Amino acid sequence: MLMPPISRYMSRQPWTIRCGATMSQAHKIMREHHIRHLPVLDGGALVGVVSERDLHLMETLPGSDPDEVTIEAAMSADVYCAGPLDPVDAVVERMASRKLGSAVIVNTRGAVEGIFTTVDALQVLAEVLQRATA
Repeated sequence: MLMPPISRYMSRQPWTIRCGATMSQAHKIMREHHIRHLPVLDGGALVGVVSERDLHLMETLPGSDPDEVTIEAAMSADVYCAGPLDPVDAVVERMASRKLGSAVIVNTRGAVEGIFTTVDALQVLAEVLQRATA
């Protein structure tokens, strides 16, 4: 059986945020769209990813004002990127081995096409288990 590509399971056209935006702006986007990860862009180029957890961690620091601190200070610059044709098992294995909450899916030009999160991985697992027990 051929392993399906990650594009089959990723969330397409994910919400993104610019690196100069504030942590408050990121929280607003996350709340409105019920998401926990935002790819961070600078001039359209992927420069990081920020998670809800990253924001909460920054907010625990003394003097950290969510209305003033930019995403650049809270984001992780070490982003795991995968291509849309990468096999889902390879992406999931890499995420698990590195304990990552997301993989940003980029095309050959480096443009963000999607995001694959641990929630998406659980949906894949549920699909596999349902097929196995049917």
